[in-house]
Amino acid sequence: MTLSTSLLISLFLVVVVLHVSANTVDQTRHEKEKHFLTADGKEESFSSLMDPPSLELSVVVPSYNEELRLPVMMDEAMEYLEKRQKENPSFTYEVIVVDDGSKDKTTEVAMKYTKKYGAQKVRVLTLVKNRGKGGAVRMGTLSCRGRFILMADADGATKFADIEKVEEGLESIDEKPDNMAISCGSRAHLEKESVAQRSLFRTFLMYGFHFLVWFFCVRGIKDTQCGFKLFTREAALKTFSSLHVERWAFDVELLFIAQCFEIPVVEVAVNWTEIEGSKLVPFWSWLQMGRDLVLIRLRYLTGAWRLESERKTQ
Repeated sequence: MTLSTSLLISLFLVVVVLHVSANTVDQTRHEKEKHFLTADGKEESFSSLMDPPSLELSVVVPSYNEELRLPVMMDEAMEYLEKRQKENPSFTYEVIVVDDGSKDKTTEVAMKYTKKYGAQKVRVLTLVKNRGKGGAVRMGTLSCRGRFILMADADGATKFADIEKVEEGLESIDEKPDNMAISCGSRAHLEKESVAQRSLFRTFLMYGFHFLVWFFCVRGIKDTQCGFKLFTREAALKTFSSLHVERWAFDVELLFIAQCFEIPVVEVAVNWTEIEGSKLVPFWSWLQMGRDLVLIRLRYLTGAWRLESERKTQ
C-alpha cells in the first residue's frame, strides 16, 4: 500500500468518524420547559424567538447551582433595570433565569424575583436535565421577547451597568445586514494583570486556548469567552438556530457562525471581577474546550455540521 493510499484511507476514516460522532442538537423541549410560573403560581407558555419582539430588552441568565451567587447578580441587575425604566417608561425588559438542571435551590431563589417583580419582568425556565451553559443560553434565548438580547453570567463578574457600553458598541456598527449585529463584552484589556496573578501553567493554558481559537475558528476577537454579549434579535435567531456546541466552547462556535454569515461583531472593554465559585476546572475544562475547537472546525470543514442557510439550499 502506497503512502498516498494510506493517507486517503486515513482521511476517509477521519471524515466518517466526524460525521458519525457529530451531535444533533436536541432542540425539542420537555413539556415542563414550555411553561413558566407566574407570581401566583399559574402556568403560562413561553414566547418564541420566531415571534415579533414585544419588549426592548431580554436578559438571559444561565444558572447551574447558583443559589448563592445568583442573588447578588439579580439584585444589581434589577436595580439597574428598574431605575432605567423609571427614568424612561418606554424602556421595557424581561430577565429569563435558566436553571440548567441544578441540584440546589437555584429555581426557588430565582422565583423570589418573579414574586417580587412579576412574571412580565422575571421568568424562570427550569431545564429538566443539565444541557451545559451553551444549551441553557440557547434555550433561554429561544424564549425571548426583546428586540435586543443580552447574555449575562449569573456570577455577576461583569458590572451590569456595562450594558450601556455594549449597547454603544452595537450602535457604532453602521451597517447591519438584515438588522444583524453582535456586541461582545471583553476582558482583553485586563490580560496583563491576569497573567501576573496566574500560575505559569494556567497562563500557558490560556494562551494555548487563544491560539486554538484564532487558528481554527475566530479571528479578530480577542476575548470570545466573556459571558456578556448583546445581540440584535435577528442576529440571535440566525446564530442560535445553527448552534451545536452546548458546553464551554459554545461562544466560539457562536462567533464562528456569525463570521460565516458575515454578521458584524464588535468587541467592547467591560469591567470584570473574578468571582469565587466558578464551574470551570482549570485543566480539564481547558482540555475539553481545546478538543471542541478542533472538532468545530473539522466538522464544518467536512460537512458533518452545516449552517442553517446551507441546509435550506440543499
